[in-house]
Order: sequence, then C-alpha cells, then structure tokens
Amino acid sequence: MMGPAHSLSGAAAWLGVGAAAAAAGHTMPWPVLVVGALICAGAALAPDLDHKSATISRAFGPVSKRLCEIVDKLSYAVYKATKGPGDPRRTGGHRTLTHTWLWAVLIGGGASVAAITGGRWAVLAILFVHLVLAVEGLLWRAARMSSDVLVWLLGATSAWILAGVLDQPGNGSGWLFTEPGQEYLWLGLPIVLGALVHCIGDALTVSGCPILWPIPLGRKRWYPLGPPKFMRFRAGSWVEIKVLMPAFMVLGGVGAAAALNFI
Repeated sequence: MMGPAHSLSGAAAWLGVGAAAAAAGHTMPWPVLVVGALICAGAALAPDLDHKSATISRAFGPVSKRLCEIVDKLSYAVYKATKGPGDPRRTGGHRTLTHTWLWAVLIGGGASVAAITGGRWAVLAILFVHLVLAVEGLLWRAARMSSDVLVWLLGATSAWILAGVLDQPGNGSGWLFTEPGQEYLWLGLPIVLGALVHCIGDALTVSGCPILWPIPLGRKRWYPLGPPKFMRFRAGSWVEIKVLMPAFMVLGGVGAAAALNFI
C-alpha cells in the first residue's frame, strides 16, 4: 500500500486497541489514545525504510536517505544469508527484514527500553520521529507542498506539547504499566502495532509480504503471505483509495468513540 493508506490503517488500528482496552477495563486516558494513534500512524510507514522512494526516506532529508541505503543493504544481506532453496534471487532488500514480525517486535521493544531508560529526551525523540512521519502520512498533500523544516518544527512542537500533557497526573505516562520506573513503557506498543499493520497491508497487494520470517513455510523461509491472488490489488489502485482508505476512517471513528465510551 501507499503511505497515506498505511498511516490511516495504523491510526485506525490503535483506536481499535483503545476500544478493546476500554472493554477489558484498561481504558486509555485520551492523551494516550491520541498520542498512540499518531505514533502508530507514523510507525506504519517505518518498515519502508528499506525503499529509497518511500515516504520515510524523504521525511528527514539526507539523514533518512542515508539510513534507507544502510537498511536496504542490511536487509539484502540478511535475505541472502537466510534464504531457503525455494526463495527467489533478489537484487535489493525491499520487503524483507523490515517487513517481518521479528523486526516489529525488536523495534517496538527497543523504543520501550529507550523510553524508560533514556528519560524525557528519549521520549521526546520517539515522539518527534513518529509525529513527523504521521504528518507525512496523514497530511501528505500539505506536507509535500510545505518545506521539510516546517514539518520538522510541527513535529518537534507537537512532541513537546504532547509529552507535557502526558506527564500530567492521570494523563497516561504510566498507562497499563503502573510500577515505578515503568512510565512510557507502553510507547513501544503502537510502534509494534504500526509495523505489523504495515505488513498486513502489504500482504494484501500483489507481491505479498514475508511477515512470518524466519519461520519457514515449505522450501521458502521468506514466504510472501497474502490472500488468494484474485483478492489482491496493486499499490495505489482504486481498491486502496476508494475502498480501504474510507473504511479505515470509519473504523477509526468507531474505535475512538468506543474507546472514549461514547458508544
């Protein structure tokens, strides 16, 4: 899928988690619902860090472009080192390592560890990165017409304000994980979810997605999971724009209403 659809699916997924959490008796404070949805929307773009033309490769200027090159080479090296006898030859690393459940867990877990060990500046850095990506994905038309500096300033300002809101008593810095020292441990959850939702979205397209790596399926270790081929679509097609994106908006709205106990 394309960037806007990925971001919408990420936000909708977190709002759905908010509804499920409310039903289970762990209602999210509204700042957690909002911040988590934005982080998840940004994280849903992150697996495409292995693609030089993806939204995330442009989001942070030369830094993200260089990081994209490194991740692509790393992903390709891992693919070559671990591919099974049935896996095809490749010339790049797109839709390999960063499009797996293992990568999602490692990135989300790393963010949680950074949040509880790195203090406020680590939290601000996590928020900044994902809020910039959320702007690039959810407001992509406006983001492309404005300068990168303005998007970065919006991300930095929003990160500072939202961190201040979360720090207020009862606003969610210690949501779900309540022991002393576990503040912001939950930040890794929307990052894991966003990466997984990205993979599921790509699995719906023609090429499929090797979500289960390194678990082998038959002679393939990088098996491109997906529905039957007649149910798949090409990225950017009318199915994505006319059907899936409106559906994500509706589902997100319903999830938000349920999470806030409006329904």
